[in-house]
Amino acid sequence: MLCSSGFLAFAAWTASLLASARAATVTYDFNVTWVIANPDGAFQRPTIGINGAWPIPQITANIGDNIVVHVTNQLGNQTTSLHFHGLFMNGTTHMDGPAQVSQCAIAPGSSFTYNFTITQPGTYWYHSHTGGQYPDGLRGPLIINDPDSPFLGQYDEEFVMTVSDWYHDQMTDLLPGFISKGNPTGAEPVPNAALFNETQDLKVAVQPGKTYLFRVINIGAFAGQYIWFEGHNMTIVEVDGVYHQPAVADMIYLTAAQRCSFLVTTKNETTANYAFVGSMDTSLFDTLPDDLDYNVTGWLTYDDTLEFPEPTLIDEFTEFDDMNLIPYDNQTLLGEPSKIIELDVIMDNLGDGANYAFFNNITYKAPKVPSLYTALSAGDLATNPTVYGSYTNSFVLEKDEIVQIIVNNLDTGRHPFHLHGHQFQAIYRAEEDAGTFEDSNVTEADFPAIPMRRDTLMLYPTGNIVMRFKADNPGVWFFHCHIEWHVQSGLIATMVEAPLELQKTIQIPQGHLDVCNVQNIPTTGNAAANTVDYLNLDGENRSPDPLPEGFTTRGKVALAFSCLAGILGVIVVAWYGLAPDTAADLQAQQRISEAHGVGAAAGSSEATTATPEPKNVLVTVGTSGGNSAK
Repeated sequence: MLCSSGFLAFAAWTASLLASARAATVTYDFNVTWVIANPDGAFQRPTIGINGAWPIPQITANIGDNIVVHVTNQLGNQTTSLHFHGLFMNGTTHMDGPAQVSQCAIAPGSSFTYNFTITQPGTYWYHSHTGGQYPDGLRGPLIINDPDSPFLGQYDEEFVMTVSDWYHDQMTDLLPGFISKGNPTGAEPVPNAALFNETQDLKVAVQPGKTYLFRVINIGAFAGQYIWFEGHNMTIVEVDGVYHQPAVADMIYLTAAQRCSFLVTTKNETTANYAFVGSMDTSLFDTLPDDLDYNVTGWLTYDDTLEFPEPTLIDEFTEFDDMNLIPYDNQTLLGEPSKIIELDVIMDNLGDGANYAFFNNITYKAPKVPSLYTALSAGDLATNPTVYGSYTNSFVLEKDEIVQIIVNNLDTGRHPFHLHGHQFQAIYRAEEDAGTFEDSNVTEADFPAIPMRRDTLMLYPTGNIVMRFKADNPGVWFFHCHIEWHVQSGLIATMVEAPLELQKTIQIPQGHLDVCNVQNIPTTGNAAANTVDYLNLDGENRSPDPLPEGFTTRGKVALAFSCLAGILGVIVVAWYGLAPDTAADLQAQQRISEAHGVGAAAGSSEATTATPEPKNVLVTVGTSGGNSAK
């Protein structure tokens, strides 16, 4: 028995040594700069690049590697930060990237180093997480190779392909108009184009009779994308960094921020090239401009001397339902939760007249101190959600507890929700217009035994979703809609996971604190930067005040109907006023006849009577819309 135990210990030590020997440090030096780009060939515009180039470089590493990214902000007029979307950041929550959450934004002229170890394989991406900035170009793929992938040997080559929407205007120009009293309905700006790999007319050279792994990433700001390959099936093997059992699909749907890896086997002949398409989900758009081409087309190129055909138009989208996927590792449903967080999605106006997004009637407002820094400086009070502010939607999670998040959509739009630091089990999604989870009558027994897992999940209009995860990764993690317009309008919650554990394990590098100091951003204290009384939030950043009394939903509906009634009244008055009045016409004819008669009599010696003076006719307009003569 002792010999057996010793052998197992030696085997574990050997495996660990081999893994360490295989691990490497992968270093990137990024100077974030402005460049000029015109990816759709329709409009040149300033775009955020790296090292003077755009599209920005792909980050590539192997599982177990240490990634070091040195970032220098040379934009001159904007702060920035980088978030590595989908990575757990185990033990390094301070490298996660959202400004005023895990760090201060990087000021122009300042530098910041991200340093973290990769513990998971798969398809990810990185992007700015400051001020709605990433749609201006600061977005790119991040691929973690896995020497132990269960699908190695099943494909000959792999391609990384991004799909996205694209705007001709910069976010600094679009955002003020979006969140303003001039846009009370919260209509999001409609993209000007769709892109594959930050361009159009992409051609992917393939050879006959081979199998290719496509890693597809939606790096867009707003639009979900329907994706299909004409004449070829897609065999899904991974979503959001989680291997799943192979599933064949004719068409997939990727929300903003989602990823899907699938196998495509080519035909045995080279007699034609085949289109593949990304089609923006126009149901998200309030308007559909006449000049918008919401499709982007690429081609599997068997022979570049042959024509590149236009894709076939389709009348109906029938995408694969990702809820039917089964994780490759067959992880079973986590136990019943010890904490349930229920969030209602609401879009509404505040006192400044602008439209905002809310979780449970709270629209996010960044605290004065990054939330992680509050957790590290608050002592035992770090477990009290009050210290993180009234407008951060903060929830404190205990280490290793099972957490269930229920999101009820009280809005009529789709929303892709993303959780930082975790992949969750997607255990339920209601159909469109199904109402809240409470109305669904779903019980624990109705949840799948082996639920699909990912880090970003679509919520349908006026429906609900349920996610479950284990709080085994201490950190401060955002939970938010990944439509960037909704991030900026406040559809954010904050998960503060095991803060007392963080205090034991996290030491903020001096370089990170220096980035805060140069901007006079405090690094200790509660959300209001109060270091004396952490429960006193006087002076915290606040969202605009609510609408005045009487402008509740009921009041706004009443006002709308009153306005409608008034408008209809004016229309009716105008209609009746312009309609011919038979009685008035007879009176006019009579007066004309009388006038003619008087004239004839005046010219005749037989006229002996005086002409009576005409009566004054007063026309009054009543609310009934009729005219009355007196």
